[in-house]
Amino acid sequence: MIFSDRNLSRKLELTEARSNASFVEARARVSPESGAEWIQVAGAYAMFDGIESPLTQTFGLGIFDEVTGDDLNRVEEFFRERDAPILHEVSPLADASLFALLNERGYQPIEFTSVMYRLLEGRINLDLPINPEIATRIIKAGEDKIWAQTSANGWATEMEGLAEFMFEFGQISAKCDGGFPFLAELAGEPISTGMLFVYEDVALLAGTSTVPEGRRRGAQTALLDARLRHAAKRGCRLAMMGASPGSQSQKNAEKNGFRIAYTRVKWQLKN
Repeated sequence: MIFSDRNLSRKLELTEARSNASFVEARARVSPESGAEWIQVAGAYAMFDGIESPLTQTFGLGIFDEVTGDDLNRVEEFFRERDAPILHEVSPLADASLFALLNERGYQPIEFTSVMYRLLEGRINLDLPINPEIATRIIKAGEDKIWAQTSANGWATEMEGLAEFMFEFGQISAKCDGGFPFLAELAGEPISTGMLFVYEDVALLAGTSTVPEGRRRGAQTALLDARLRHAAKRGCRLAMMGASPGSQSQKNAEKNGFRIAYTRVKWQLKN
C-alpha cells in the first residue's frame, strides 16, 4: 500500500521536475541561443525554456525544504532576468509556511492539476481492450521528426499556430535523456504519440497526441499499455500522469487503475 502523503508527493514532484529539467537541458544542447537553463533552490527546480514555454516555471517548491523569503527572491530574480512570467506548480502537501509567503507576495492561483499514480507491481490489466491492429514501439534513431510531426498533427486542430510550436517542442522531447518516445501505427502509418520518462523507480507518462483521422481506434490505450509495460520492465514501481480535474483524460486514467494523489495548484505572481 502506498499512501498519498508527503513522501509520495516528493517522489512524484521530483520525477516531473527531472523530466522537465531534462527537456531544458536538451533544448540548451540543440539551441544554445535559446538561453534554456534551470537552477535548484530549496530543493525546487526553477526552469526557463523560453517566455512562452509551458515548462518555464518551478516544480517542487516547498515540498523538499522550507522556503524562505530569500529563497523566493532568488527564484523570482531568475525569471525576471529573463523577462519570463513567474509561475510555481505547488503540491498541497508542501510546507504550510509557503502558502502564507505566496499570499503575502501577491501570487494568485490560476490552474489546477490532478496528479495521478498507479502501482506497476503484478499484472498490468487495462480497462479497455487493446486493438490488435495498432502496433506500438519506441522510435528509432533518426525518427525524431516523424514522431514530432505526428504529435504536431494531433494538436493542429486545437489552436491556430499550435502545430508549428508542437513540432519544434516534439523534436526536443524526443532528444531528452531518460525519455522514451513511443509511436502507435495503423497499417504501418503513424497515428499517435506518447512519451515516457523514467527517473529512478517512477515513470511519468505525457506527450499524448493522435492525428484526427486516427482517433477512436484505441491508439492511446495501446500506447498506455505499452508504456506501462516498458516502465515495469525497467524496474519502475510507480507510474504517474497529470490531468485537468474532472476531464476525460482523468476519467480514462482512473478506468485504467490510476488514482488521484492530490490536486496541484499553479500560482502566478501578478505584477
